Amino acid sequence: MKEKYSEKKILITGGAGFIGSHVIRLFVTKYPNYQIFNLDALTYAGNLENIKDIENAENYHFLKADITDAGLIKALFQKHQFDHIIHLAAESHVDRSISNPKIFVDTNVTGTLNLMEAALEIWQGNFENKLFYHISTDEVYGTLGETGLFTETTAYSPNSPYSASKAASDHFVRAYGETYDLPYVISNCSNNYGPNQFPEKLIPLFINNIIEGKTLPVYGDGKYNRDWLYVLDHAKAIDLVFHKGKNKSTYNIGGFNEWQNIDLIKLLCKIMDKKLARKEGKSEALITFIKDRPGHDKRYAIDASKINAELGWKPSVTFEEGLKKTVDWYLQNPGWIEAVVSGSYKEYYKEQYNGI
Repeated sequence: MKEKYSEKKILITGGAGFIGSHVIRLFVTKYPNYQIFNLDALTYAGNLENIKDIENAENYHFLKADITDAGLIKALFQKHQFDHIIHLAAESHVDRSISNPKIFVDTNVTGTLNLMEAALEIWQGNFENKLFYHISTDEVYGTLGETGLFTETTAYSPNSPYSASKAASDHFVRAYGETYDLPYVISNCSNNYGPNQFPEKLIPLFINNIIEGKTLPVYGDGKYNRDWLYVLDHAKAIDLVFHKGKNKSTYNIGGFNEWQNIDLIKLLCKIMDKKLARKEGKSEALITFIKDRPGHDKRYAIDASKINAELGWKPSVTFEEGLKKTVDWYLQNPGWIEAVVSGSYKEYYKEQYNGI
């Protein structure tokens, strides 16, 4: 007996990126009857090395394209007749959005519109077994006080150009659902961590800096709270939302795992000292507090009870377990970091952290 979605052609955008590569791998290996199309522009954070292990799979296809190119996107939809879209492609780094907000509008807002316009044109009102799945972030909700959690009904209040662009794209997806009856689901996730993450994000950046004995730049006093989600758990949640999520619904995906940045960094330092057989405290001595970034949200924390109650999802690893797995991966794959840390990234790092 064939699976429910065995004949479907699924377009996954941003599949060479951090989260996208794990989603691609899961779908290609778990569902051999699916045809999986990975669309990625291969910008600085996109890396085909992330999915080298499945690049020759019969049900995997790579498409190099930029979602901001409306004509090309429509041509690809015409050619391949995608039934489903899992949309992960995005500019996602807050610091970069402060430096250059327009790129975030182009990719996160206009790019999302281009995908939905192409889907509407190809599907022509026949929405049976069709879905536009939009992956978003908890940052659209803004910042929390000392108590409370983000729920699916929390009012949007983005504070950075990045989160504003993602909030806008969320609103457009909902608007297309109401106006054109586009079938959609949206999920808003907390901070992801794990293998293959580009080293501008906190955990891989600090792992790399500790290995090299470089300073660990901490914004402000480091007392910012984030909810952390292991990327493989996020991929499993995306799988569930894709297959079982209710049409025109939103799901918050979090790790039930809130940490203050400075406490996380100190835990990471202890793990790294042990893994590298260094004296405890050596890595922690690298911590350097730097000027805070503008509009820095104080606290994010997600209530993921809806996806737990409706779809039965919950994280499979504790943060300590996930962090150790992550550290082990980076220590076992030094060539990966070497390859992705290009000259352009070094210039960006120097500019962002004042040359430290």
